[in-house]
Amino acid sequence: MGKPLAYKILEQHLVSGEMIPGSEISIRIDYTLTQDSTGTMAYLQFEAMGIDRVKTKRSVAYIDHNTLQSGFENADDHNYIMSVAKKHGIYASRPGNGICHQVNLERFGVPGATLLGSDSHTPTGGGIGMIAIGAGGLDVAVAMGGGAYYLNCPEFVNVELVGELKPGVSAKDVILEVLRVMSVKGGVGKIIEYTGEGVKALSVPERATITNMGAELGATTSIFPSDEATREFLAAQGREKDFTPLSADADAQYDEHIVIDLGTLQPMAAMPHSPDNVKTIGEIGPIKVDQVCIGSCTNASYRDLMRVAAILKGKTVNPHTSLTISPGSKQVMNMLAKNGALADMIDAGARILECACGPCIGMGQSPATDAVSVRTFNRNFFGRSGTKSASVYLVSPETAAVTALNGYLSDAMELSDLSILDVDMPEQFEVNDNMIIPPAECACEVEVVRGPNIKPFPKHEPLADEIEAEVMLKMEDNITTDHIMPSNAKLLPYRSNIPYLADFCLTPVDETFPGRAKAAGKSILVAGHNYGQGSSREHAALAPLYLGVKAVIAKSFARIHMANLINNGILPLTFVNEADYDKIDQGDVLKITGVRENVKGREIFIVNNETKGASFEVELSISPRLREMLLAGGLLNYTKEANQ
Repeated sequence: MGKPLAYKILEQHLVSGEMIPGSEISIRIDYTLTQDSTGTMAYLQFEAMGIDRVKTKRSVAYIDHNTLQSGFENADDHNYIMSVAKKHGIYASRPGNGICHQVNLERFGVPGATLLGSDSHTPTGGGIGMIAIGAGGLDVAVAMGGGAYYLNCPEFVNVELVGELKPGVSAKDVILEVLRVMSVKGGVGKIIEYTGEGVKALSVPERATITNMGAELGATTSIFPSDEATREFLAAQGREKDFTPLSADADAQYDEHIVIDLGTLQPMAAMPHSPDNVKTIGEIGPIKVDQVCIGSCTNASYRDLMRVAAILKGKTVNPHTSLTISPGSKQVMNMLAKNGALADMIDAGARILECACGPCIGMGQSPATDAVSVRTFNRNFFGRSGTKSASVYLVSPETAAVTALNGYLSDAMELSDLSILDVDMPEQFEVNDNMIIPPAECACEVEVVRGPNIKPFPKHEPLADEIEAEVMLKMEDNITTDHIMPSNAKLLPYRSNIPYLADFCLTPVDETFPGRAKAAGKSILVAGHNYGQGSSREHAALAPLYLGVKAVIAKSFARIHMANLINNGILPLTFVNEADYDKIDQGDVLKITGVRENVKGREIFIVNNETKGASFEVELSISPRLREMLLAGGLLNYTKEANQ
C-alpha cells in the first residue's frame, strides 16, 4: 500500500512509537525557528535546561513581531535574544530582515526536513516540502537541546487540486475554499497533503500561502510535494543543492480525500470574526471599506506585491480608504525598490511599513471605531486588530489592491486588464544575508544581556493530589489564544514579563478575571469546543498558571494549546458527556480527589460539583509520557528529572 509524502517524512524521522493514527510518536527535529514574541520565553527555558549549544542542524531566532519601540522593553528583549542566540549556536535574523516564515522559506527551507517553530504559522515551510510544525516555546527549547518532538500520529488528508486558477483568483482563494469546506477545527489531528495536476502551476510562495493558513484549520501541518517548481525556487535563491524531489507514492492511501477544481474558484473573503466564515466577494457585496492592509507571512511575497503594484500603477487610493503595505522580507523590499514597483505603490498613496508582522498581530494600524478593514492576513479573530468594534475581512492581495482603489469590497476579476497580473517568478532573487548574524564560535566570548523587563517564568509545582477550586470563568466555543492572552502593541513588549501580562489574561472574555483569580489563589476554567485555537503562544498557559489555574475542563481543545497546558502542568480535561457542560455555572466549586492516582492510570474519572451536590465524568486521553509530565508539574521539571 502506497504512502503519503508526509507519512514518509515522519517515518524517516521517527524516534519512537508506531505510525498508527492517534498513538503517540516522537520525531527527530532538523531545524527550529523562534520569533521575538515567543522567543524570549523559549530561550529562558533553554537556558534553564543547562545545555551549552543547540544540537539541531540549524536554529534561527527571528525578530519580526515586537518591532515598535515605544519603550525600552522591546529593545531589551531583542538584545537578550541576539546575545543568547550568539552564545548558544543560534543564527539571528535582525529586525528589518523580514517575517520569520517568509525568510525561512527563502533562505533555509529544505525539502524532506523537519522544522519546529514557536509560532503557529510554521507550517508555511510545507510549501517547500517540509514537515513544519508550530509548537510552544518549551517544545522548541527541548528540540534545540536535541530532544525529540512528541505528537499524536496524525491522519492524512489528501486535497487534490485539479484545473487552473483564473486570472484574478489566487492561492489565498484556494485556502479560503479549503477553510470553507473543512472549518477551523476540521484539520485537528490531521496533516493536509496537496496533490494533483493543479499543484504544478503553483509557485513555492503560492503553496506557502496555502500551507500557512493550514494553521487556521487546526491541522498539525500541511505539505506540498517537492517538484520542478521547488527546484526552480531554490535555484533562484542560490540554493539548488538543497533540492530533493519528493512526492507521495502513486498509490498512496489517505484517510480523507477532498477535490477542489481551481477553475471554478472565485475571489473570496473570510468575514468577521473567523477564517472559515467564507463567502465570495459577489455574495458579500460592495461594502464600504475604511482600511486595507497588505502583507503578513501569508501574502507578502515578491509575486504577491508585484501584482499589487501592477494594479496600483498610475492610480490613486480612494480618499476614504487607508492602504498599508508590509513586504515580507528585505529581499522582496530590495527587489521592489530596484525594479520600480515600490515607487508605483508609493505614488498611488500606499503607506509602506517595515518588513515585519505589524498590523497582523495588532502591532500598529488599528482600525477606527466601527471600521471595515480588509486584510491579506491569516486571522480575523475578534479584537485581534486592536479595535474591538472593527470588522475584519481576509482576502487575496489582488482583491485588497482593487478594493483600496475603489473604496469598497471589490472583485479582482473585474479588472479591465487582467493581463497585468501575469507576473513571472524571477530567475534569480536578490540574495544578501547580511542581516542574519551567525553564532559565536565559542560561548565564552558572549555575555547574555538581560534588561529589567526579563522576568523569571512561573514556578512549576508537581501536581497536587486534590484540586478544589471555583469555576472562575465559563466560556463558549472557539475561545482563541487572543482571548486568553491578548496580543497587541501595548502587551507584546511584556512577553518576557508574565506577572505583568497576567493582569490582562482572559480580559476580552471578562475584565474582572485576573483580579478574581488572584484573590481566589486557585481556580478552574470551563469552556466549549476548540478551546485555545489560534497562536502557539505558551503565554496563554503561563499567565493562567501564574494566576493559579489548576485545570481546564472543555468540550475539546486546540492541539498546540492543549500541549502548552500539559507542558506547564495545568490539567486539560474533556467532558465525557458534553451535556454536563450545561449543568455547570460560573462560581460553582468543583473538587477532584485522588488526582495523582487518576492521572497515573485512568482515562475517565469523577469531578464533584460541591455547589450543586452533583458529579460528572471527565476524560484525560493522553499518553503515559504526558501523564508523567503532568505529575512532575510540566515539561521543564520532567526534563530536569530525566537528566538527573
